[in-house]
Amino acid sequence: MPSRSRRALPTVPAPTPPTVPAAPSAPVPASSSRGSRSLRRLTALVGAAAVLLAGCATPEKHQAPVPAASSSAEPGVGGAPTDALAPFYEQTLQWTACGDLQCTTARVPIDYADPAAGSIDLALNRLPASSGEAVGSLLVNPGGPGASGVEFVSAGGSERVSERVRDRYDLVGFDPRGVQSSAPVTCLDDAAKDELLSRDFDFSTDAGIEEARAAYRALGEACAENTGSLLGHVDTVSAARDLDVLRAALGDESLTYLGYSYGTSLGANYAELFPDRVGRLVLDGALDPRLDAAEVGRQQAVGFENALRAYVEDCQGGESCPLTGSVDEGMAQVAELLDRARRNPLETESGRPLTATLAFYGIAFTLYDDANWGVLTDALTQALRGDDGTFLLYIADLYNERNEDGSFASNKTEAFTAVNCLDGAPSSDPAQMSAEAAQVREVAPTVASFFSYGGVVCQDWPYPASGSAGPLTAPGAAPIVVIGTTNDPATPYVWAQGLAEQLESGVLVTWEGEGHTAYGRSNDCVADAVDGYLLEGTVPEDGLTC
Repeated sequence: MPSRSRRALPTVPAPTPPTVPAAPSAPVPASSSRGSRSLRRLTALVGAAAVLLAGCATPEKHQAPVPAASSSAEPGVGGAPTDALAPFYEQTLQWTACGDLQCTTARVPIDYADPAAGSIDLALNRLPASSGEAVGSLLVNPGGPGASGVEFVSAGGSERVSERVRDRYDLVGFDPRGVQSSAPVTCLDDAAKDELLSRDFDFSTDAGIEEARAAYRALGEACAENTGSLLGHVDTVSAARDLDVLRAALGDESLTYLGYSYGTSLGANYAELFPDRVGRLVLDGALDPRLDAAEVGRQQAVGFENALRAYVEDCQGGESCPLTGSVDEGMAQVAELLDRARRNPLETESGRPLTATLAFYGIAFTLYDDANWGVLTDALTQALRGDDGTFLLYIADLYNERNEDGSFASNKTEAFTAVNCLDGAPSSDPAQMSAEAAQVREVAPTVASFFSYGGVVCQDWPYPASGSAGPLTAPGAAPIVVIGTTNDPATPYVWAQGLAEQLESGVLVTWEGEGHTAYGRSNDCVADAVDGYLLEGTVPEDGLTC
C-alpha cells in the first residue's frame, strides 16, 4: 500500500483549498469600494479572479495518451480484477436532471479489504460537454480534505475550467467518501462545533495541552458514535480506489482528472495504485507525500507567513493601510492583533467574540488570492482602528461555512480531521511538540501558534492512522502535470517541486504569483499549458515558468 500525503494538522485546521463557500446570510459589513468588490469575489469563489501575466516559455511538445470514453476497465485494485469488486466496477449510473446539471450516485465498498462488508453511495454531478460530443469525463476535486466536488461544479467552480475544456469534456464533480453528500462524517451538533472552532488553547502549560486533548477526544468520540465504522475508512487511499470505480462506472478506460491542493494527494495516490490507468492528470497546488507531519506543518506555516508578508508590503504601498512603518513593523502589528484577540477577544456587532482562532481564519482565508487583499485591508482597519472584529468574524464564518443562525452548510471541518487522522498525524509527545513549535516560531513567528501542537488533535482518535510519509512514484504512468505557485500560502511551491520530482512521469509547471493554486486564476500561460495537455495531449515542457 502506498504511503499517503497529508495536510498539516495545526491546532487551528488550516483553511482548505478554494471551493465555493456558502455565504452567511448576515449583512456584509461596511467596507471600502475596493474591499466590497473583492468581497463579492471572495463570497462567490475564492481565487476566481484571473490575473493575466505575460512571459512564459514555449512548451516543448510531447504527447499524452488520448483518454478513451467508450468502455470500462476491468474491476480490481492495482490492476488485479476480483469477483468481489466486479459489481462496483460494472454498475450502471442512473443520471437524473438536477437544475442545469445531471446528478447520480455510485456505490463503493466501505472496506476494500472486505467488499462484502457493506457499501456507501458517493454523490456525483455532471456538467455535460457543451459541444454535445464529449471525449470523456474530467473528474474534479477542489481540495480539503473535506471540500465538496459536487458543490464546486454546481455553485460556480466549473468556471475555473476553461470554456475550451468544458466544450469537450463532461465535467464531473464528486464528494469523496465522508464528505458532504457521500455518507458524511458526522460528529458534534452545531453549537458544540461552533464552540470548538472558536477556542483558543493555551499550550504553554500542561493543563492547556490536556484541555485541548480533552476537546478533541470528545470530537473523536462524537464522530465514532454518529458516523459508525465508515470513520475508519475515509483515508485517502480508499478514496483513490473509489476514484477508479468512478472512472469505470463513467465508461472511461483511463482517468482524466483535475485536483487542487489536497486533490493532488488524491490524484497522486491514484497514479501510484493504478499507473496503467492514468490518462491526463493535472495536480495543481501540490502536496509532497515524502514529508512527515511535523515538516508539513512547519513549511505550511512558512507559506502563510510569506503570503501575509507579501500582503503587508502591498498594503503599505497603497492608501489608507492600517499597518504603519516597515514591513516588519506591519507584521508585528498583525501579530499583536492576534495576541490581543487571544487575551481579550474583540467585540463584534453580532455579540459573538472574535477569538484569535477566528481572527486567524479571517486573515488566512483572504490570502488564497491577492484579488481579495482589499477585503483584508478593510477587516484589519476595522479591527486595528476601531477595535471591532465584525468584518474578520464575517470572513471566518464564510470560511467555516457558518450560517447566521449558527448552523453549518457543510461537514468540511469533520471530514478534514477524520481524513488527516487516518492518513497520519503529528507526534503527540509533549516534549516533541514543544520542540517542533519552537522550530516553527523561528521561521514563521506571526502565525506559528496556529501550526503547532497539532498532535493533540489525533492523539485519542478512535481509529489508528494507517499511512505514513513516503514517496509516490507511479512507475509507468503517462505524463502527469504538476503545477506550483511560487508564493502559495497553503501548499508551498517546494511541495510542487517535490511531487514532480518523485513522480517518474511528473512535469512541473510554475506560476510566479501569489495565492493558492493557479489553473483558472492565474494567466494565459498556465491556462494554455493545461488546456493543450487536456485537449491535445501536448505535455508542457518540464520546468515551464509562467
